[in-house]
Amino acid sequence: MYKRFEVGMMALAKQAGWQEYAYNAGLIALSCLLIICVVIAEGESRLVTAELIAKAKQTFGGSIQETLEGWGQSLQESQQESELDKLSQINNYFNRRIAFKSDLSHWNKEDYWATPLETLASSGGDCEDYVIAKYFSLIHAGVDQKKLRITYVKALRLNQAHMVLAYYPKPKADPLILDNLIGQIKHASRRRDLSPVYSFNGYGMWLERMKGGSIKVGDPNRLNMWTDLLLRMEEQGLQVLLANPNQ
Repeated sequence: MYKRFEVGMMALAKQAGWQEYAYNAGLIALSCLLIICVVIAEGESRLVTAELIAKAKQTFGGSIQETLEGWGQSLQESQQESELDKLSQINNYFNRRIAFKSDLSHWNKEDYWATPLETLASSGGDCEDYVIAKYFSLIHAGVDQKKLRITYVKALRLNQAHMVLAYYPKPKADPLILDNLIGQIKHASRRRDLSPVYSFNGYGMWLERMKGGSIKVGDPNRLNMWTDLLLRMEEQGLQVLLANPNQ
């Protein structure tokens, strides 16, 4: 599920002293190009437009319109709610509508990170697809992406790799965990069935330490799966979710 992603992160972890990592010329160029794709909240922008629906119909068929309109309506309504209510509403929205399917059975690939549009159109996905859809939806609903981290963990009871979305109300707070395995949102300290490994958002990438805390190790644009996801989102007409936070 996470073979290429995990190999890259383990290579970073092995570098002594957490020294800076050398970028080759191609990676530098790619990172420069994709820095514009750092995600920010666009609460006043309309996500589901006639143009997006028309484009999605060409790719996914006519039934996608109702799905997209429902998604857009849900996000519009959640923008007026408190952050905790936004977490609950969007977590429930995707947990109830998306059926778990492995990448191999769903996409015929060992590892694939679907865009929110692909996940909604196919009504299926695995754990990272739930997380990606929730992450972008919460940002669009007005949650600061600095409070959100896509987090790779080990699910101890299942003895397998897993991915969840962590929400930090403050930088060093005990985060709340949004998970497709359970419906209830709980603090990380209460999820003893999960062992964090690393996390990232549009601003950085962190290695998690066994006794808590984290060490920032780089730029998420170095992750091939992430950059490929952002490029496909732009191609699919989800530009409203992609912008430069410094502008």
